[in-house]
Amino acid sequence: MVLTAGERDGNIFHMDSLAFPKGHLDDVVRARLRIPLDEPHKSSKVDVVMTNPPFGSDIKIIDPDILAHYGDKGGVAHSWSRDKTTGKPVAAARDTPPPMAPEQLFIQRVVEWVRPGGRIGIVLPNGILSNPGPADEAIRRWVLARCWVLASVELPVETFIVDANVNILTTLLFLKKKTDEERIGGQLDAFDGTTEDYPVFMAVAEKVGVDRRGNEVYVRQPDGTIVYTTRVEREYITLGGQRQERQLTRREKLVDNDLPKIAEEYRKFRALHPEPGLRR
Repeated sequence: MVLTAGERDGNIFHMDSLAFPKGHLDDVVRARLRIPLDEPHKSSKVDVVMTNPPFGSDIKIIDPDILAHYGDKGGVAHSWSRDKTTGKPVAAARDTPPPMAPEQLFIQRVVEWVRPGGRIGIVLPNGILSNPGPADEAIRRWVLARCWVLASVELPVETFIVDANVNILTTLLFLKKKTDEERIGGQLDAFDGTTEDYPVFMAVAEKVGVDRRGNEVYVRQPDGTIVYTTRVEREYITLGGQRQERQLTRREKLVDNDLPKIAEEYRKFRALHPEPGLRR
């Protein structure tokens, strides 16, 4: 679903996200009006992209027509090695794009989709953010050259085991796309990522409210007893033809989930450290 500025409703498009603006599915032509990737003179209308792309070594993208877009100059789809002098990743000369993990391509795709100053939230395997290999480092440099990093929140393995059968550490990465002026002023080349220092919010979630089997986990006392909390609900009823409000207090188990606490800490962090880049 794509939400655009100034519209009351979103648009739902049936299309191949990685193949777009090409592809054979139903809504490619209609989607081009909202996301003009094939018209460089037009700016995207997408304000926010939130995505949990598929990832894993067993689902490589091998379609040459798709890879061609990401293998263009400035794209991420290359065979990478290290420059012996600088140590920086360099793309192979006359490179034919190799098979790529989908999450690598989705990083480029979401940055292309969002407007300058727009926001991105993406779930990624930790390896792409921390592996020392030249391919993963090149993608990190690509991101830093084009985006401000707002926050990075590492998730425990329990997060996606049951629903997605993903048994690895993942991270929520939050980005803001740079304007052309910010990119020109802060980078040396497409993969350099050089910019001034700025504070980035980072956190590690140890609990997300569920265990490896998908069962809810609760906050407990040192002796093992479950901690309860109270929640006040308001409801409206009609008595004698008059609408009245009443409050209901419910007692419920306190779910052991670090994410609401991390969100609150992020708000405190932003109160001290305004977002980098364009204010919109």
